[in-house]
Amino acid sequence: MGGILTQYDLETAAHVVQLALTPVFLLSGVATLLAVFSARLARVADKVDALVQQSKTTARDRALQSLRLRSHSLDVAVVLAALAGAFTSATVLVLFLGEVRGSGAGRLLFLAFGSAIVLTIASLAAFVAEMLLAARGVRLAVDRHVGPVVEGGPPPGND
Repeated sequence: MGGILTQYDLETAAHVVQLALTPVFLLSGVATLLAVFSARLARVADKVDALVQQSKTTARDRALQSLRLRSHSLDVAVVLAALAGAFTSATVLVLFLGEVRGSGAGRLLFLAFGSAIVLTIASLAAFVAEMLLAARGVRLAVDRHVGPVVEGGPPPGND
């Protein structure tokens, strides 16, 4: 009943677990990003729901268009982060299977983990785009209600 797994000693098993921890930490970070992205998307959806109840105006339509762009950026961020999570999980699987089978899976490991890192960076870029769109929307709303703020001058209403 001696299989390949019985050949491992405690040190080898500990080394495999240590190797698997790095991608698991990345997976934890990606999961946190997905939670942030979904919370932002929920806020966008709530704003859309509130706006569609209002009567049709140019300002309302501009706000809805802005929210559409934000939702698209968040869609991209969510998809990329989910793919990053999948590649991170594949990395852990390759680590374990490569060690159990005794074969070198280095190329596949670098591909999976490298893809996870690239996708995580891309999802963050999409999130930054959404944040910039949200900030622009805030500034436009302030400008509509208060008027544009002159750089270096006193805020409006503080005469």
